[in-house]
Amino acid sequence: MKMYESAEMYLETILVLSRRKPEVRSIDIAHELDYKKSSVSVAMKNLRKNGYIEMDNDGHITLTKKGREIAETIYERHILIADWLIRMGVDKDIAAADACRIEHVISPESFEAMKKHVNQMDQCP
Repeated sequence: MKMYESAEMYLETILVLSRRKPEVRSIDIAHELDYKKSSVSVAMKNLRKNGYIEMDNDGHITLTKKGREIAETIYERHILIADWLIRMGVDKDIAAADACRIEHVISPESFEAMKKHVNQMDQCP
């Protein structure tokens, strides 16, 4: 399955919510993303079918190993890119919104170069 931006957003949202709440349900994702419950339900069905999430009989959603790996990669990109933009003087809300778009399209090579550059900046006095 080709991983689409929307699927990455859902996985990242599940990760973020699971760090804030003991249980994540479709309604939590719908509220967090301001999406319709029906849209989230379809997405959860597809993510479950492709092995990115599991859902128990009570509707609690958890990430599988491969779902968690993707979610953590996207979340790492989001945090680093947003922080980098803020350091350059971009308003934090604009930086977060821009990071949310950039995190899905940046190549692994460009992200690694950016991460290396940010880490070097952190080590400079």
